[in-house]
Amino acid sequence: MYLGRITGTVVASRKVDGLTGQKLLLVQPVDEALAPAGDVQVAVDTVQAGVGDLVFLVGSREAALALEPWFVPVDAAIVGIVDGTSRSA
Repeated sequence: MYLGRITGTVVASRKVDGLTGQKLLLVQPVDEALAPAGDVQVAVDTVQAGVGDLVFLVGSREAALALEPWFVPVDAAIVGIVDGTSRSA
């Protein structure tokens, strides 16, 4: 599981059957200081996130399991929206 910030949306003229009706978003992975960490990636949205939201993502097999039906071929899935952040001393 890792954090990312939604930076945009993706429009696909064709999708795998299991992705029909699913929203695809551009996500910039971030580190613990919320600084960009890695390349922007496409993730399927399972929680109705929007541009600017800080989100939790899962990758690989876990991403495929986040969708109904299971094992839809995706590399990343958004599984939660972060309401706020706090830092402990």
